[in-house]
Amino acid sequence: MKSAITSKGNSPDSRLDNRFGHCSYFVIFDNETGSTEYIPNPYKDAEEQAGIMSAKYLAGRNVSKIISGEFGIKVKPVLDSLKIQMIIFNSGENTVDDIINLIKNKITK
Repeated sequence: MKSAITSKGNSPDSRLDNRFGHCSYFVIFDNETGSTEYIPNPYKDAEEQAGIMSAKYLAGRNVSKIISGEFGIKVKPVLDSLKIQMIIFNSGENTVDDIINLIKNKITK
């Protein structure tokens, strides 16, 4: 299972980006392989529908969960239809590495 984390940067010590559709990077963590991929958000600067386009983009990368600080109101029905779980994590202090460790701990318990 793959999880996407919205990030302000492209390293493990980067902070969570609270904006889903306009985040700087998507970090895709694969629970099965333990691999982590940092991808610049191609829709970061889109004036409209950044969240919807980002949701479809991540669905194409087989993501089943997205962790972000907030999601726009228009993206929820899209994520529901794509069967992607939204996880709201309201802490800009946490790093990508912190969140990945939380995911790993939840899986092993």
